[in-house]
Amino acid sequence: MCGIFGIVSPVPVLESELDILVRHSQQRGRDSSGLLVYSKDAYSAYRADYPITRLLNEVRPFSNHIVMGHSRLITNGLGDNQPVIREGICVLHNGIVVNDEAIWPQIGKERELQIDTEAIAAIASAHLDAGKSLETLPASILDLCRGVVACALSVPRLGKLCLFSNNGSLYTGTKNHAIYFASERYPLTVIGCENIEQVREAVFVDIPSSATDITICDRRERTTNLIPGLSLSGEEEKLLVYRRHNLRRCTKCILPETMPYISFDADGVCNYCKHYKPRNKPRPKEELFELVESYRRKNGNDCIVPFSGGRDSCYGLHLIVKELQMKPITYTYDWGMVTDLGRRNISRMSAELGVENIIVADDIDQKRRNIKKNLAAWLKSPHLGMISILTAGDKHFFRHIETVKKQTGVSLNLWGVNPLEVTHFKSGFLGVPPDFEEKRVYSHGALKQLRYQYLRVKAMLASPGYFNSSLWDTLSGEYYRSFAEKTDYFHIFDYWRWDERQIDDTLAEYDWERAPDTNTTWRIGDGTAAFYNYIYYTVAGFTEHDTFRSNQIREGDLSREEALALVDDENRTRYPNIKWYLDAVGMDFKEVISVVNNIPRMY
Repeated sequence: MCGIFGIVSPVPVLESELDILVRHSQQRGRDSSGLLVYSKDAYSAYRADYPITRLLNEVRPFSNHIVMGHSRLITNGLGDNQPVIREGICVLHNGIVVNDEAIWPQIGKERELQIDTEAIAAIASAHLDAGKSLETLPASILDLCRGVVACALSVPRLGKLCLFSNNGSLYTGTKNHAIYFASERYPLTVIGCENIEQVREAVFVDIPSSATDITICDRRERTTNLIPGLSLSGEEEKLLVYRRHNLRRCTKCILPETMPYISFDADGVCNYCKHYKPRNKPRPKEELFELVESYRRKNGNDCIVPFSGGRDSCYGLHLIVKELQMKPITYTYDWGMVTDLGRRNISRMSAELGVENIIVADDIDQKRRNIKKNLAAWLKSPHLGMISILTAGDKHFFRHIETVKKQTGVSLNLWGVNPLEVTHFKSGFLGVPPDFEEKRVYSHGALKQLRYQYLRVKAMLASPGYFNSSLWDTLSGEYYRSFAEKTDYFHIFDYWRWDERQIDDTLAEYDWERAPDTNTTWRIGDGTAAFYNYIYYTVAGFTEHDTFRSNQIREGDLSREEALALVDDENRTRYPNIKWYLDAVGMDFKEVISVVNNIPRMY
């Protein structure tokens, strides 16, 4: 996934305009970068494992007439980079080809790189070698590739640039006889382009032909691995402990006696059950159709869908496109804990539904350093109420949706938040009693938040390491989540009933990918969930799966016996995901798990 951009101009490109394209492209990912430049009758490619703004400053291609490039959010192929060049074909690709391994036997080519984009160049080479026309090439590529393919494919020997996309994450515009392209409309409007069009049909552009091989300059400095491998087994796995607990549980739901603020009546029924108000009782769909009517547009997109690639956001997107008949843009915030599985499902759904995906990627290196600092502080004074600080960095999700609204001019945002994902215990362990009157998963209220932050600061004083450079990132993220006003904001599951079986069956039709280390479909694209649930289960004997399944019991969706069987499976340790998480933040697996295993139990 990345942002791609380019200018094909009869005169030297303007530094100011190229700078606009580069900086907006970097908003989508800054892990690596690349440029393709035409100079002195030949094409040169520059690739680096650092941000595109720095590479641009080093190459300074401002006297040239053709400059294309990308700023990449690394998904696979850490040692490889774009532009991918193979057999005289140059590819800049935004998206993920999720079936790249299956493509190679079909085209009779040998794979040389790890990066999925190489399959696009190889298909192009095989297509042209067979004597087929360039005009039919995009259709051949899109016919073989699954997942998002938004592409700028150059064939210098033919003097052609081909721009095509299967989800609309590519735009073209013109200005003073020059042609511009970018992954989003916004930078082209800032430049002042005319005739801005979303690429739904292939666009072919004449470029200078050249029989000379493209020269390649690779600049590599990175020593850390941004994409740790998913280890399905390892010697360290033996350190993880999973025991079935004989805790007293509510006789109606399955909440245990270690749940914060729990109490039982004479019949053994907990106070959470007695105060529960049904959440999965949607209002008539007609109300939502009426609400969105004024937002519909004859041309262009008419809503934004926050999109993590998880189960509920993917199903929500399906409903919005297929049932509500809206034309959405999806928005993804990547803070470094979105796993490759989550990204692949984003790519699958966006391609299958033909939906543009706007990515805002934070500085992943910095975000992970923040997590490491806070995890190190937590390990010195383990406190179940402070586990949430490990996920504080993702709260800027709420900040950047406002950025996307301003850049696209689309105000309506439709969320696919599961109404049963209510986890009172996370703040309960900090000393916040449950708010049984809470109507939404994300509640507001200044007094409630101030009390929460006061209790958090008290807990932080027990381990001064929390007072580190990540503190502002944490506090500002909490502000945007809990205090900043949200407008034109609706939840799809306020109007469609959340049905787990129906959701799983529907997503299977999209070949939605499931995790190899668990049977649940919840939070499998979240790199943090397996780790924090291991802590909760080890210390308190339950996880968020217990609270979720308890809510399903109260809604009449599950029997108590079914719920107990499910959590017995879902609470099992997920070594691959825990290993990935600790590798990603640079923490020693043995040291971390040893601390967790030695925390006094609550039972």
